[in-house]
Amino acid sequence: MVRRHGVSERPAFDSGLHGCCPRCGAKTLFRNFVAFADRCSGCGLDFRQFNVGDGPVVFLTLGIGALITALALWVEFTFEPGLLIHILLWVPLTAALTVGFLRIGKGWLLALEYRNRAGEGRIAKDP
Repeated sequence: MVRRHGVSERPAFDSGLHGCCPRCGAKTLFRNFVAFADRCSGCGLDFRQFNVGDGPVVFLTLGIGALITALALWVEFTFEPGLLIHILLWVPLTAALTVGFLRIGKGWLLALEYRNRAGEGRIAKDP
C-alpha cells in the first residue's frame, strides 16, 4: 500500500481486479459490471471527475486481437478447419475476452489517473 495525504492507497491494479476505490480501498468503484459508481461511499471520492474514455477498449482490442490472430493462424496451418469453424471459434472468444477484461482495464486506468493526477491539457497563455 502507498501512503499519500495520510490515506493508504491500494495498488492501481486492485482497482480494476477487485473494484476498489483508488483512495481508500473500499469495493465501491463499480455500480454494475463495467459502469463506474458516481462516488465512493467510503471516502467520498468523486469518480465522475475521471475520464477513462475508450482507452481500455483500444488496448484490449489491440492486444486480444493480436493474440486471437496468432491463434487463428496456428489453428489454420495445423488443423485446416473450414471458415465456419473459425467464425464460431474466434468471434465469441474475442468478444468474451474483451468484455471480460474491460472491467479490469477501466478500473486500472481510473486508478492511474487518480494516482498521477491526470487531467485535460491546457494551453498556457503568453504573458
